[in-house]
Amino acid sequence: MSLARVLLDSGRSVDLSELRMSSTYGGLLEGYPCKRVNDRKIDWLLRSAERDSPGAPVHLIPPPREYPDQYAGAFGPVEVLPAVTCVGSFRSEALDPAHDRSLYRSRLTVVWFQPSPRVPSGCDAEPSLRDLSWERLAEDEEL
Repeated sequence: MSLARVLLDSGRSVDLSELRMSSTYGGLLEGYPCKRVNDRKIDWLLRSAERDSPGAPVHLIPPPREYPDQYAGAFGPVEVLPAVTCVGSFRSEALDPAHDRSLYRSRLTVVWFQPSPRVPSGCDAEPSLRDLSWERLAEDEEL
């Protein structure tokens, strides 16, 4: 059973089987959001997704970065990512048409950022998520 189904721009439907959401800066105890902090956060998210989904391909949708007109401290200019961090496991039909549809499916773990805590569904997902190149990024797995 999936949490939601997302329709990609390519016309392929993908099922969201697992979703982890968190506040992008919820654990920031000191300092301020800057490029160095954000790059470390993204690196940690990717490593965590790879560890939690062994064997599955992991893809980062590069987040938009905003640079508000605020005082630049010791770590450089303030750089802000969207408020919500998402890590989702998606499944779909097998990529290879030679694979038996009852024995194979394709899978991809995606890391992305969005402005609010809502589950992507149908055509109401973030545009960057709907624009995924599933055929290039996902891999088939035998069930």
